[in-house]
Amino acid sequence: MASETRCLRTAVCLTACFALSALAQAPTPAGSPAKPWAAPRTADGEPDLRGSWTNDTYTPFERPAELAGKEYFTPDEAAAFFKSREDRLRGQSKTDIHYDDAIWQAENYGKVENRRTSLIVEPRDGKLPPLTPEGQARFARQKATQRAAPETISAQSRSLGERCISWGNVGPPMMPPTYAANMQIVQTRGLVVIRHELMHDTRLIYTDGRPHPGPDVQWMAGHSVGHWEGATLVVDTTNFTERTNFRGSPLNTRQDIFATEHLHVVERFTRSAPDTIDYSFTVEDSHTWTAPWSGEMAIRRTDGEIFEYACHEGNYGLANILRAARAADRSGLGTETSANR
Repeated sequence: MASETRCLRTAVCLTACFALSALAQAPTPAGSPAKPWAAPRTADGEPDLRGSWTNDTYTPFERPAELAGKEYFTPDEAAAFFKSREDRLRGQSKTDIHYDDAIWQAENYGKVENRRTSLIVEPRDGKLPPLTPEGQARFARQKATQRAAPETISAQSRSLGERCISWGNVGPPMMPPTYAANMQIVQTRGLVVIRHELMHDTRLIYTDGRPHPGPDVQWMAGHSVGHWEGATLVVDTTNFTERTNFRGSPLNTRQDIFATEHLHVVERFTRSAPDTIDYSFTVEDSHTWTAPWSGEMAIRRTDGEIFEYACHEGNYGLANILRAARAADRSGLGTETSANR
């Protein structure tokens, strides 16, 4: 009898356990709010930004004139805009393969789409603020100085991009380059490292509480210190040089606008989804622009590691430009050719 009683109690207990287990594993009823996604954490407890990412996009830096007053695309308009840019890239003339940019600018993934009509979000017109009088005078001096000397005197007279030194996309703020807009983020205690594929730049963001150095210590990409505000990495960058490029193609130094050593950039990195980092920034330099300006974009996860950008090893273009200039000099066309470039 005692044995039967124990068996009955065991059966009842197992039945109850199975019922509780089934309730615990039951699907969430329709209409119930889903559990919000939480960013993963590193072993040190910080939000995990590690991985391979891209900020490649067709979204213009400044809002085009034809889109004046239009801050957002509709979903259909955004799809059509991105398709038009993709068609333009891939529909170039095939008569001269040298100009088929799709061969080397296209990636095996789509661009990061954005319903905004510009990466700049403040001012609301999607344009950079006007230059200050000081900025206008400095820009005029820069253009006059740059145009006074021929571009082919030596390698030092060419742009930093052509010389495989810096493309300018590292920023900050980080603007997507023409191609190879890929990066790898590595984290360790007290440090976040961003390795850019173009142009093999490595950016260090110190999160160990150290201050910025004195103003006499300067870098092209400034000095970055960061701290965590919840799930967001907030990065403060100062100590720039007066040669930091913030506008124009890095291949054309005659159209660049340079900021000053007073430049100050604040960035925010927020892991908002498994495959997305929300990136925003504010730029301030009262010696260059009449007001601060801000922008935002998405950074999307990619598969695989970034590639080595062996720019110096394959930089035949720079050597050939200088070689052609010397040939022109010998033929007596050097001065005229340089002046008309």
